[in-house]
Parts: sequence; structure tokens; C-alpha cells
Amino acid sequence: MMDKIKKTALISVYDKSGLTGLGKGLAGMGWEILSTGGTARLLEEAGVPVIRLADYTGSSEMLGGRVKSLHPKIHAGILALRDRKEHLDQLRQNGIGTIDLVAVNLYPFGKKSAEEELDESALLEFIDIGGVALLRAAAKNYKDVVVLSDPRDYAGVLEEIKTGKIEMKTRRRLAADAFRKTARYDGLIARFMEGEGEGEFPPVLDLSFPLKAELRYGENPHQKAALYDAAEELLGSGTTRSRQLQGKQLSYNNILDLESALTLVMRLGKKASVIIKHTNPCGVAVDDSLREAYRRARSTDPVSAFGSIVAFNTELDGETAEEIVATFVEAVVAPSYREGSREILSRKKNLRVLETGPFRQRRPWRAIRSIYGGLLVQEEDILDWKADRLKVVTGRQPSAPEWESLAFAWKVCMGAKSNAIVLARGLATTGIGAGQMSRIDAARLAVEKCAASGLEIKGSVLASDAFFPFRDVVDLAARQGVTALIQPGGSIRDQESIAAANENGLAMVFTGIRHFRH
Repeated sequence: MMDKIKKTALISVYDKSGLTGLGKGLAGMGWEILSTGGTARLLEEAGVPVIRLADYTGSSEMLGGRVKSLHPKIHAGILALRDRKEHLDQLRQNGIGTIDLVAVNLYPFGKKSAEEELDESALLEFIDIGGVALLRAAAKNYKDVVVLSDPRDYAGVLEEIKTGKIEMKTRRRLAADAFRKTARYDGLIARFMEGEGEGEFPPVLDLSFPLKAELRYGENPHQKAALYDAAEELLGSGTTRSRQLQGKQLSYNNILDLESALTLVMRLGKKASVIIKHTNPCGVAVDDSLREAYRRARSTDPVSAFGSIVAFNTELDGETAEEIVATFVEAVVAPSYREGSREILSRKKNLRVLETGPFRQRRPWRAIRSIYGGLLVQEEDILDWKADRLKVVTGRQPSAPEWESLAFAWKVCMGAKSNAIVLARGLATTGIGAGQMSRIDAARLAVEKCAASGLEIKGSVLASDAFFPFRDVVDLAARQGVTALIQPGGSIRDQESIAAANENGLAMVFTGIRHFRH
């Protein structure tokens, strides 16, 4: 026991994880427990003696439960400084006892705000008032009051109580955690209240993300790194929402590549495979057979595919798993895994295998990049194939198969670093040039990749993430047997590119949409 004076704990939690263990542990050491509502009922059912808050304060709950703990007897008992005689005298004069531990967690406003079926009036009821006030009061007086805002801390605090003293570093850590939670909670509510119309940015950017994991290192071994998770308010599919089934711990670079792979594969139809290296696609294909999709994607650039990240948009089968383990792959991500495929993948002990579950549509998200002393923020680039913006600018219209290939290549281009050029035949890439300083170099690289892999370039289509500043890319494409091109248009020399396409009998489409990815 901490001392012979009877201690009092106030427990009122939405998340009941570990509740009975905490209640029994405190009661077993002679603590008096104040509680209310569902928390009190669960403790009583577990045989833990409880004093109902209404009986303690002499005031009934009001306004359908909106007012329960907002009472001077509660907050004075928490906030009184134990080394201030005048504080203790005032407590005695008013018949108020001290409260020495507060265990509170909050209504899940973030999670509920992501549920579209809740209207605003229902959602407002998930804004916690009393819980936030209790946490802040206890955290402010952390030297005298232990504040528990996370069930994961219950066991450790019970152990310290048994030793007779809760260390000051523990008290400060718990207080900081409580303030961090209330700050993040208020940020979620503020974003909801402000609303976020298209193109609008909040006056203050709240980046209060909980730490999910410390990583082995960053982009390079001498750099420290960590992963922070937006947690429950985002329900769409992504790397942080995925479950790792086997393999080594994910690295900083793995996570970046996995996110690039998932973002691209979720845009593709049928059975698709995306192979990513250094956040760039080095092979993409769609096929009726997932195994063939993967084989065709890998054939685009088998050299770069060594040590890559692979993503699929449908359940991974055994045949495809056999293809994967035939070469060195860093990580695989898919919605699910057919029986037997996991056993095949387990042959590669270090292979990281992630499962997303059924793909869930992502909510609008902002892309954030740090610069020294600040942040750059923009809307995520999600503007995809828009038929009403397309404009055929050449005398020849694309054929139906060319239209299908152009749409596919354009989607792949969205996932490649600028300057980017994508060559495709049917629904498979044949060459990708990305991250080059000039567009003609990106085109040459795509052609070289195609030749090095022994693929047929003749009959391919070409997609460019931005306009052609000169006709050189069109001339190069024509010499290689490319039949159709797609690009945003908008250059002052567009007519030169259009003329080059017409001279060579190529079809060319303007999208009016640029997809730079720096």
C-alpha cells in the first residue's frame, strides 16, 4: 500500500479493456472506487465494490447523461494540492475527500465521424465533455493524482502502487499522454466543425498522430525513423491499415514502396499486379489470370524487379505465390491469401507478407512534405481518367484496343515519378522511364528498358505524365513502332507534336490533366 490513508480512484471509461483487472487490483489494495454508468455496472458484476458518482456528489445525472462528473466535489477532490494547507482546509470545510487516481478514456469521436450513417446531431453526442475535463484536471495535478487514459498502462501502475510509490517520471509520462490525447481529440472535433470544402485548408494544421512503431532506421542506416498512424478516423485501405502476416520488420523504405504499390493497384481493374522499386513502378499488368498478370508485370523489367515490392488487388493464389518465391522479393501485399499460398510464401522466411482485407475506399487525404522550417500541403492527386476531358487532336482516332491500353498506361503514369513515360501493349507495361530530368531521356529509358527485357515495342502505346515541350518524343515513338500517345497537352509547341503524330499516322489524345509526382 502507498500509505495507511484510504485512497480513492475515479473510473469512467468508454473502452472497457482491462477494466475489471484495474478495479479488482485497486479494491484488493483497499482503494475506494467511484464510478458511473456502464463502467460501474461492469465493475459491480465483477464483484468490485463501487460508489456511484451520483451518491457521492448528492447530485443526479442530468440532461440524459450529458452532466455526470461536472461537480465541485469531483474536481476539487482532483485539483487540491496536497501540500497546500488552505486547499486541504477547504476540502474539509466542504466535506470533500481527495481523489488520487483518475482512469478515463473518451467517446470515440474520430471513429464515429468516419461512419457516414451518423448524422450531425447523433455525432455531436460523441463529443466527450466530462471525460476531457477529468483528464485535464488530473494531468494538471499529476504530482498528487495518477491519470490513466490508456488501458495499456493499468498493469504497470498497479505494480508501482504495490511497491508503495508511483514514481514521478511515471506520473509525468501519464500526464503528458493525457494532454496529448485531449489535444488530438479537440483537433478532430475542430476539423469536423470547420468542415473541409474542396481546396480549403485549416488555419492551423493538426498533426497529432499517435506513434505506431519505431523503425529500424530511415532511408539509410544512420537515420532514425518512426511510423505515426492516423488511427481510427481513417477507414480506407492503406499500409498502416494492413496486417503483417510474416517476415522481417517493415523498414522506412518498405512502407513508402508499399504505399506506392497499394495506391496504384487500387486504381486498376480485373486482376492486377504492380511491382514497385524505389516508389516507382517497374512493371504493371492486368490479366484474367493473376499469375499471368504478375509474370507480365515482372517481364517489363526483371532486373529492377529483383528486391521489389509487389501488390495485388485480388486474393493471392498458390500459382502466383510460386512465381513470387522463384525470385527475391522484399514484400507482398494483397487483400487476402487463398489456402495454401501462405505456406508457399513462408518458404522465404524474411519475405514480408501483408494483408489489407477487402479494399475500402479512401477518404480524401492531404499530401504533406517537410521542408526546413515548414510543411508543404496539397490535396492528394486522385484525379483519374476523365472521359469528358479527353480530346483526340490527330486525324486518326485511337482504335478500341488502343483506347484500353491508353487508359491503362495513363493510370500507371500517375504512379511514376516525373518526368515519366510509360509504354504499354494491351494491359501490360513494356517499358517505363521515370524520374528523369528531361522528357526525351525518360522516353529513351522506357525504350531501352523494353529492348533490354526482350519485349516487342511495336504496337505499344505511350503515356506521358506532362506535356511534350518538343516533338522529339513523338518522333522517337514513331521510329519505334508506337501507334498511339496520350499526354496532357498545353505546351506552346503542341502543334509541332500534333504535326509529328499526323505525319507518322499516330493517334494522339490530350487529357487536360497533368500528373507530376516529385
